[in-house]
Amino acid sequence: MTGTFSTYLGIEKNLATYQKLETDKAQVKNDTAYYKANIGKATSLDAFVGNYRLLSYALKAYGLGDQVNNTALIKKVLEGGVTKSNALANTLPNTNWKAFVKAYGPTLTGTAAPSSSTSISTATSKYVEQSLESDQGQQDVGVQLALYFKRVAPSITTGLQVIADKNVLDVVQTIFNLPAAAGATQIDQQAKEIEKLMPMKDLQDPKKLETLVERFTAAYDAAYGPGGTKTSTPLTVNDGNTAKPVVAATGILSGVLSTNPTASNFASLLTSLALGG
Repeated sequence: MTGTFSTYLGIEKNLATYQKLETDKAQVKNDTAYYKANIGKATSLDAFVGNYRLLSYALKAYGLGDQVNNTALIKKVLEGGVTKSNALANTLPNTNWKAFVKAYGPTLTGTAAPSSSTSISTATSKYVEQSLESDQGQQDVGVQLALYFKRVAPSITTGLQVIADKNVLDVVQTIFNLPAAAGATQIDQQAKEIEKLMPMKDLQDPKKLETLVERFTAAYDAAYGPGGTKTSTPLTVNDGNTAKPVVAATGILSGVLSTNPTASNFASLLTSLALGG
């Protein structure tokens, strides 16, 4: 049985080949063909958000596939844009929202429209990355988390953002052997502890980031691989495939929202929009 560490290294060294194989898979080809054929027809937010298949593709490409049923929130975030510092996309702990809004809102027309060749290329490339990670996770959750962390970590600048992203938090907890509940209480303190253990600037350094990923895969093998110290894998991945509502009053995210002044408005917004029903 191939371990997480060696599998991850094999993918990283042959990433272009793996991406090509993923692109050629029937489901990915069908989804991408539909997206390319229909994104230009969505010339309004209502048309875009109202097309489940189109919206699902776009959200998954930007790591937000689990939000596909939260259409009220999606519209609210898109309408707010990213220009103002207090725009909703700029206050949410998950930085994927900001990237999503830059790609799809507040207008769907113009030179940077989602239907432009550059925008389509970006979205489809991101979609393939997400699909590759998801498929690898079917065989080894550790590989999926490693690929996810390698891709997402450079956009993270605070410990709070680490805690807000379950996948990233799982990786950090595994690297530094932190208890699973480390992010569930005393959020501000936990964020500071994470920043001490893992300086955020290291995430923007390719060499240091690669070292962190390799440390994770080695630690994951030691814990969950053959002869590992743990008999089962408690880690699961939020990979953007499962549609489920955002719940502001549960787990790690609720702590972030309650202790982060800019994010606290999000909790009220979720309640007022009655999402996920």
